[in-house]
Amino acid sequence: MADATTRSNLKATLAGWSRLILSHSGTALRSLSCCCLRRETTTDWLTFLTPETVREHSSPANGQSLPAMGSISFPAEEDRVLQSWNDINAFHRQLELTADLPPYVFYDGPPFATGTPHYGHLLASTIKDIIPRYWSMRGRHVERRFGWDTHGVPIEQIIDKQLQEELGVRGKAAVEKIGIAEYNRRCREVVLTYAHEWRRVIGRVGRWIDFDRDYKTMDPSFMETCWWVFGQLYKKGLVYHGARVLPYSTALNTPLSKSEASEEYRDVQDPAVTVRFPLLGVEEQPEATQPTVQKLLDAASGKSVNFVAWTTTPWTLPSNVALCAHPDYEYLAVLDKETDNVYVMLEAGLKVLYKDPKKAKDKFQTLPLKLKGSELAGIRYTPLFPYFEKQFKDIGFKVLLDLYVKQDEGVGIVHQSPAFGEDDYAISWREGVINGDRPPPNPLNAGGEFTNEVPDFEGQHVKAADKNIIKRLKTDGRLVRESQLTHRYPFCPRSKTPLIQRAVPSWFIKVEQSVPDLLSNLEKTHWVPSMVKTGRFQQWLASARDWNVSRNRYWGTPLPLWVSEDMQEVVCVGSVAELKKLSGHQGDIKDLHRDSIDNITIPSQQGKGTLRRVEEVFDCWFESGSMPYASSHYPFDYPQYDASDPESGLSGTEGPGKALFEKYPGDFIAEGLDQTRGWFYTLSVLGTHLFNTFPYKNCVVNGIVLAEDGKKMSKSLKNFPDPMLVVDRYGADALRLYLIDSPVVRGEPLRFSEQGVKQIVSGVLLPLWNSYNFFSQQALLWKKTTGKDFVYDQELEKSNTNVMDKWVLAATQSLLQYVNAEMEAYRLYTVVPRLLKMVDDVTNWYIRFNRNRLKGQASSTPAATAKATTNGTNGETNGAADEEANDTLHALNTLYEVLYTLVRALAPFIPFLSDNIFQRLAQHMPEQSSEQKQSKGLGSDLRSVHFQYFPTVRQELFDPVVERRVSRMQKVIELGRLCRDRRTISLKTPLKTFVVLHQDQEYLDDVRTLQGYVTDELNVRDLVLTANEGKYGVEYNIQPDIPSLGKKYKKDAMKIRKALPNLSKSQIQDFLSSGKATVEGHELNEEDLRVVKEIKSSKESENWEVTTEGELMVILDFFAYPELAQEGLAREVLNRVQRLRKRAGLVPTDDVKLVYSVLGPAPVANGDGAAAQENAAPTADGQKKEKEAVAEVSRLEQERLVEDMFVKQAGTFGKAASHGVVKDEGEVEKNGEVVAEEEAEVKDVRLLLKLLRV
Repeated sequence: MADATTRSNLKATLAGWSRLILSHSGTALRSLSCCCLRRETTTDWLTFLTPETVREHSSPANGQSLPAMGSISFPAEEDRVLQSWNDINAFHRQLELTADLPPYVFYDGPPFATGTPHYGHLLASTIKDIIPRYWSMRGRHVERRFGWDTHGVPIEQIIDKQLQEELGVRGKAAVEKIGIAEYNRRCREVVLTYAHEWRRVIGRVGRWIDFDRDYKTMDPSFMETCWWVFGQLYKKGLVYHGARVLPYSTALNTPLSKSEASEEYRDVQDPAVTVRFPLLGVEEQPEATQPTVQKLLDAASGKSVNFVAWTTTPWTLPSNVALCAHPDYEYLAVLDKETDNVYVMLEAGLKVLYKDPKKAKDKFQTLPLKLKGSELAGIRYTPLFPYFEKQFKDIGFKVLLDLYVKQDEGVGIVHQSPAFGEDDYAISWREGVINGDRPPPNPLNAGGEFTNEVPDFEGQHVKAADKNIIKRLKTDGRLVRESQLTHRYPFCPRSKTPLIQRAVPSWFIKVEQSVPDLLSNLEKTHWVPSMVKTGRFQQWLASARDWNVSRNRYWGTPLPLWVSEDMQEVVCVGSVAELKKLSGHQGDIKDLHRDSIDNITIPSQQGKGTLRRVEEVFDCWFESGSMPYASSHYPFDYPQYDASDPESGLSGTEGPGKALFEKYPGDFIAEGLDQTRGWFYTLSVLGTHLFNTFPYKNCVVNGIVLAEDGKKMSKSLKNFPDPMLVVDRYGADALRLYLIDSPVVRGEPLRFSEQGVKQIVSGVLLPLWNSYNFFSQQALLWKKTTGKDFVYDQELEKSNTNVMDKWVLAATQSLLQYVNAEMEAYRLYTVVPRLLKMVDDVTNWYIRFNRNRLKGQASSTPAATAKATTNGTNGETNGAADEEANDTLHALNTLYEVLYTLVRALAPFIPFLSDNIFQRLAQHMPEQSSEQKQSKGLGSDLRSVHFQYFPTVRQELFDPVVERRVSRMQKVIELGRLCRDRRTISLKTPLKTFVVLHQDQEYLDDVRTLQGYVTDELNVRDLVLTANEGKYGVEYNIQPDIPSLGKKYKKDAMKIRKALPNLSKSQIQDFLSSGKATVEGHELNEEDLRVVKEIKSSKESENWEVTTEGELMVILDFFAYPELAQEGLAREVLNRVQRLRKRAGLVPTDDVKLVYSVLGPAPVANGDGAAAQENAAPTADGQKKEKEAVAEVSRLEQERLVEDMFVKQAGTFGKAASHGVVKDEGEVEKNGEVVAEEEAEVKDVRLLLKLLRV
């Protein structure tokens, strides 16, 4: 590391040097910090190189509206870019430019507008923006329309809350009080409460989508298509009316689909009760069961014999009509000594009654009787409650059999309440306990309160009634055990209240019969990540049940079903025109909500009087699943639609379907993981039923964004920052890139961290911006030096021989090839890291290694130095200046091409900064040809990067050999830096030897071609490239993979571990070549063992730092040799002298003398006039004098070091300064003519160098 004195001196002069260096080279903030200085001085540059300092030496990127930027506020710049987009109507301009190109179809799932967008919405919006932007730039016409989900519970909840406050009632009671028309009017008013905020936020994060041509599920055209879709399913026999036990929200008075009910589970504590059911006497039993009952009674010796059942829903017990046992389980007769009752149950259920049966043997006795469950079938028992005894006395209150009974839950007998359990309903129906004429007991109103059918608990909500029911059971002597159970329980995702299971008359769409078609269509689609397709979604489809598509609500699309009073005549209406025709309704039907059509009736065609519409509305998931058709009013607004043809719209090759299938199925959809049971599912079901295809080809699934603590984001907990505050602080590009470059795009959860967004700014956006800014300053310097504007020349690369130029251009082509392949596969999570690596390659490798070339100082680069040495002429030719200018032009042209390509490649991901830089780069493009000016397609409008084609791969620039060589050089340098870091040795400290060990000669040869860059970057004198491991004492040790060994070899794993140190060198070498080794009789492979390279400890190796990666090993000799610092300084000064000779046009035979002087730190300027004076505190004279004194001391010390260097390294300058080197004593002219001079900073020393012709 730099010593304290050096660092202090550097700080004292940084502010002044910043202006001087900017004025000479035009380098930008980041370029200086990462390219000009070693790492440990970066903080000082960031401190002293203020925005005002940079701004003094900046100039506008063009002559119009783009501000020059030395430092940048990304949010402010994004606001400026956003305004420019609005000014030119950029999104619609892009649509104009691609209008004649092939379509790319994107379907946008509709959100509710009843709240503001959160991070989940912004993540989905980012994905939905990136992919359409990419395909637009690939030459496709991508329409993007926003959609709104306007029906359903979220809207009604808002109105219910209003009515509760106004009238003291809600739900059905409130609707009856104010009427459906008023209720729906209120719903319509609040539907788009936050639409303006959505538009602002979505626009601010850079998403281009059409809000003016949005679709809403409440639009009559959308609703009519929903009718048409449902009508087609009805005609195919896919719709039926039935009762099914479904998840039911008592708060919302409606059943939910299984997917909705699966959205939210919570840990709750419920009562768990075990209840006894006394057997009836033998004479009251069916004849077939009497022998078994007699056995039980005999075993009980006159005691009461009871079945026992366990439940966590005591409120269902008043509706009990049967018990269920497993036919194959063995049941015991257990005498409870406390109550003197005999209980029939499974042995596994003893723990429910006695917790620890082994310790409670004094509390019960197992009687000598065991019965198979099949022997219990039909045995009758005394009902718990009398409420439904009359209806089910002769058919119910008996034991049924089914395999669903579990051994590990309860006591082995399950009580049956068919209206409140799906299995209960199916079993009771199968056994004839219930049927169409004898429905199950269902004594609840819509709100989940007991009706007068259960008078003892009338008016009590089911959950509230649990306590009173348990009390009643205890009073009646039917309660055996009572406890509390904590378990996972489903909650209504809308009302946040517990759901119940309830048999509800509903309308269903058949799905179960179509499962094979669904699975077949799934295979034809592409999902990212694929595990969602093959895992969660495939499993969901495989177990799909018929879809309850009706809801008992008010604000929604009404089911288009008109029925007779006895439900025997059903008419399904598929359009407004059909409704008018069937009903004879006169006048227009402009709205399809309940208040507009419920009063329309249809005359019966079967003599059943008047048909009235059913009360239910569609599940809003049906509406969103109809979006591919309803958003464009299919088939009604399509060409060749024939209202008289009931099949019109079903064919994909003729009629309206011909136009639809030009864009159907859609190319791409994207939503969160939770939509596998929501939108993805309903899209797939309806697409399969209508056209036997999924309505999408590619599906991208993102994970869930959580708070930083891993919990769900909660406004009440305030555990996440407001999204717009983050955008205002760091910019939308940073937020977008943070979200996309995270596990969430692989379908995994993301813990949102504001610090992560901040790191994107400092680690990606700022380096990218400063790469452009560095280019801009060098382009200005080029103009100043040559008098010509820099203009990009694509053909110039054909004559470029610089290895770093060829590498970065080749790497750019490889990047484009990779990005296109991965984007076509929709793998965003692989694309972004590769793009970010390219940004790093440009900023921290290409610019860093070519800084001098770009500044017109090519002779000081490693490549130039090596070339000069090879030629033996020090590069001193008459054409040296032209050669240097040509090399600078090649470097500028290369950097321009890379940046120009990179911003177009990044445009879909970071649209603001990409466009900002593109607009500045565009001024360096050659003037458009007349043909280009007349073109009206992509690439003809340079006002935005988003109006350009995505960059195409230039095959002629591919160079895999150069890419391989530079990649290996980078790896060697990275390991070398790591060696220095481990020893905390600054890159400024010259070291002697750096050894690269590798067994592949090609690897060593590759690094050798670039050794100048390695030695220069690592500041080492000697680079040794060798395969001779023995010379450096390299040893191989085999170490075990403990988890793998333990899993595979159990007890033998320890023997294997102990035997490994005894393996011979030949055995280790055999393992390295074959990947297999036999140890203790077991054949081990690379999963079990890993080979570690180490250096044998010796006196010589005490000063070595070793780092290994794979087959590569590097050794850095970190001993500080004093003469190395002088040698390094001498080499740097020699480079400057050689450059001066070139500029002066000297030839090798010209004799010159070198005159030098050591300068003090550059004076610190006062800044930007009055503003700087106002912001800076005046410096006291004493402090000023003290600083001047410190600076002079520093200068004198540096002068001594330089003098000593010139004396001890005199031989280095023998050719370049054939008449010697002298210090400038103020009488230079007396010694000869000054032919060239330069003020330069060399190793933190400011020198004035002059060449005198002698």
